[in-house]
Amino acid sequence: MGEFFLVLGLMVAGAIFVFVGSAVIGLLLDLEWAADDGDGIFADPLVDNAVLLMVLASWIPAVLVAVRVCGKRPAGTLASVTGRLRWGWLGWCFGLAAVVLVLQNLVLIFWSLFQDGSEMTSGKTPGWAELFLSLLVLWALVPFQAAAEEFVFRGWLVQLFGGFLRSPWPGVAVASLLFALAHGFGELSGFLLLCYSAAWWGWLTIRTGGLEAVIAVHTVNNLIAFSISAVFGELADDSTAADAPWEAFAAELVFAPVFCLAVARLARRRGVVARTPSLPA
Repeated sequence: MGEFFLVLGLMVAGAIFVFVGSAVIGLLLDLEWAADDGDGIFADPLVDNAVLLMVLASWIPAVLVAVRVCGKRPAGTLASVTGRLRWGWLGWCFGLAAVVLVLQNLVLIFWSLFQDGSEMTSGKTPGWAELFLSLLVLWALVPFQAAAEEFVFRGWLVQLFGGFLRSPWPGVAVASLLFALAHGFGELSGFLLLCYSAAWWGWLTIRTGGLEAVIAVHTVNNLIAFSISAVFGELADDSTAADAPWEAFAAELVFAPVFCLAVARLARRRGVVARTPSLPA
């Protein structure tokens, strides 16, 4: 239990550090603050999103430190059975995730065109300079945010429960539920989508012996979502995957297993290690 409370404490400390640091920088740069009746800290949605992404990214050192201190095992064991991120394998997973998720989003876009009263955007399209800055900031921070969530929900939580129950599957179930709840309460379709995706991602983590594939798919998914929001001037929209409509859930029913099964097959063909190597006697 000490490890659990240390992680929570480090998460809170990381959030405080980021918020205080952001407030100080905001004062020094004379940034405009959010309205009293608005959400967030800053009036600029890009800055506000950047702060939130950095808060989530701070989860990575939180779990790595807690595992090393309380778990008394190498922190890299959260990443994979080899004790580190396998960068070459991560690259393959990114390529496959890009193909599958671009196709999935194209399906959703074409589907939306046939919906009565569908509307692509209600925001103000940004200029080229503003768009470039938005994409630069988001593409720099989103990989750390997505990786942090995977380290927590598919890495640390599953291993924490597995240490007590000697099986990863209860941890996968609990972590999947917590992952969905962490995105807030939106639509039932969004909640089911998150639980369904998280369950497949938990299976894939165990099947491949590491977080590389789920970090890749999570990162690509969020990069596409944030990029679309930036292009259409919707960064102020505070909706999450929890607000996803039934069409998105229907598409996920198909594309989540397509990606996971394709990665599992690729991992088998490339000889990716899925179990902790046995130590010599």
